[in-house]
Amino acid sequence: MNTFDENDQRNHPRPDDSEFGLMVNTLLSRRQLLGAAGAGMGLFLGGQGLVQAATTANTTASNVGPRIGFTPIAANSLDTVTVPAGYQWRVLASWGDAILPGGTTFDPATRGTAISQSFSIGDNNDGMSFFSLGADHAVIAVNNEYANYEYLFVSGRCSSIEDTRKAQAAHGVSVFEVRRIGGVWKLQPQARLNRRITANTEMRLSGPAAGSALLKTQADPTGTVVLGTFNNCANGRTPWGTYLTCEENFNGYFGSAESLPENAAFKRYGISAKGAGINWHPFDGRFDLAKNPNEPNRFGWVVEIDPMDPTSTPIKRTALGRVKHENAEVVVNADGHVVVYMGDDEKGEHIYKFVSAQKFNAKNLQANRDLLDEGTLYVARFTTVDGKAQGEGEWLELTHGKNGLTAEAGFKDQADVLVHTRLAATVVGATTMDRPEWIAAHPTQAQVYVTLTNNTDRGMKPNQAVNGPNPRAKNVYGQIVRWTPKGYDHTSNQFTWDIFALAGNPILHKDAYAGSANITPENMFNSPDGLAFDRDGRLWIETDGDYSNANAFAGMGNNQMLCANPVTGDIKRFLVGPVGCEITGIAFTADQKTMFVGIQHPGEKLTPSHFPHGGDAVPRSSIVAVSRRDGGVVGA
Repeated sequence: MNTFDENDQRNHPRPDDSEFGLMVNTLLSRRQLLGAAGAGMGLFLGGQGLVQAATTANTTASNVGPRIGFTPIAANSLDTVTVPAGYQWRVLASWGDAILPGGTTFDPATRGTAISQSFSIGDNNDGMSFFSLGADHAVIAVNNEYANYEYLFVSGRCSSIEDTRKAQAAHGVSVFEVRRIGGVWKLQPQARLNRRITANTEMRLSGPAAGSALLKTQADPTGTVVLGTFNNCANGRTPWGTYLTCEENFNGYFGSAESLPENAAFKRYGISAKGAGINWHPFDGRFDLAKNPNEPNRFGWVVEIDPMDPTSTPIKRTALGRVKHENAEVVVNADGHVVVYMGDDEKGEHIYKFVSAQKFNAKNLQANRDLLDEGTLYVARFTTVDGKAQGEGEWLELTHGKNGLTAEAGFKDQADVLVHTRLAATVVGATTMDRPEWIAAHPTQAQVYVTLTNNTDRGMKPNQAVNGPNPRAKNVYGQIVRWTPKGYDHTSNQFTWDIFALAGNPILHKDAYAGSANITPENMFNSPDGLAFDRDGRLWIETDGDYSNANAFAGMGNNQMLCANPVTGDIKRFLVGPVGCEITGIAFTADQKTMFVGIQHPGEKLTPSHFPHGGDAVPRSSIVAVSRRDGGVVGA
């Protein structure tokens, strides 16, 4: 998530008790809520939350799930990283660390220049993937979502073309080699595969929308070449060895000094002359809406990058749709088709699925390079009965000529559907969700989880009525929903769903705002965001919420990482980050003995952080490596 996002729900006040009464009267109590979920999914309520009563045909886990072998830690508001007893952490890399020839040491006095930033790791690291090159050698690809102007610029403002170029260089993706030396993973400056991809890197548009009139500009009359990627939130990794970076809140980068005509698509995507204070458009005409009205259509895509070839051209895969992408979770279905699950991170938006037309070729990885250019895009509709926290769902096809997606509805071809995916999702009747963020698929079972981080508009707007997977009005805490495709087939158009965890504060509340039964005073959190499974099936949950430790969020402390057993529902707090940060991005080494975690925007909005160097140092977004002191598997 991005601090420039107008939908950012950090630091909002605690809802009044009277506001809790605005929930529909079918909303069940905390214990009833989880009980109802269990009734339809082979689950029952146990002392540790949800317990699976029986394994399914494709379940390989035991009836107790993966072991969580650490002693959970308490919440805190310290300006450091806290991990359990027996664990240790080290900084691997930080914003401003040079990775390319010509790079210089980070200068805290000036925070660098446009040139030095282009040779160095970008700001606000987010989603990342680890690509092994051997037992002690690997490449990490990591998103650099946006720039903290309060630290990037001494003045705190972008007020020149030099400032604009520096900010653009702080965005995008950083690719760098790491080696384990003496048991410690270390960044390798100037290594052969190191690369910076920024807001000005040349990229190719591919798939059904490439060449569309909606993607053509004066600079690119073909509609197939675009400069840059930015506001890259979470990520994905393909089984053929490429990295997927996902463009999220791209809308705020555009603006204009001129007034603009009414534009329904601009409104739906949050694009306006006002912008979001990023202020590139006065200095770089590419971002001036009056001069280049099609430029925003060239962002909001999933971008595929080859981390093993620093000369390769990144590709924006338009078949996956244009939304504010959080991550792209890739699954190879049993029949070989590739399925990509995606969330659109904004209040009242949707969950999507892409199914490839061709099948994955495990014997020739190079043959899969264009699998994401041809296939079918779907959007989810969830159904429930009597407000229960479980139900069924279906995937609605987003193909021109089907489900009302016709010229009469404003879609002249498939390119229109993909460029205006949000508008198409509304036409077909998709369910509005509480800000769908990361999606994670279980490593051995056909089961998928999504974090719905929060939504204070829920129950307040006509198109966002309280519903089954979004069961609370003015939802400040968020929830984790999961679904199982019919027949354990990810290509199926039907699924069943339930709520795995309803975040809340059981100290303050006794109703649904206390959370589900597996939320306790010892593990409570708000705004689940990052989500990933490890190899053994432990579910790791990262938060990006209110860290005030006050009012509705009293007792929750700084943002954190938790570990959950998907079978029992047990949740334990594993890590707490420094002041003002978001915990985001997660990757494991092949042996699962080191976990890489992102510490994004410590000290945001000038909160009192000096992480990671302490003293009076400038706070810097960083990647930390977490491991067990005895060398064992993390979490086990």
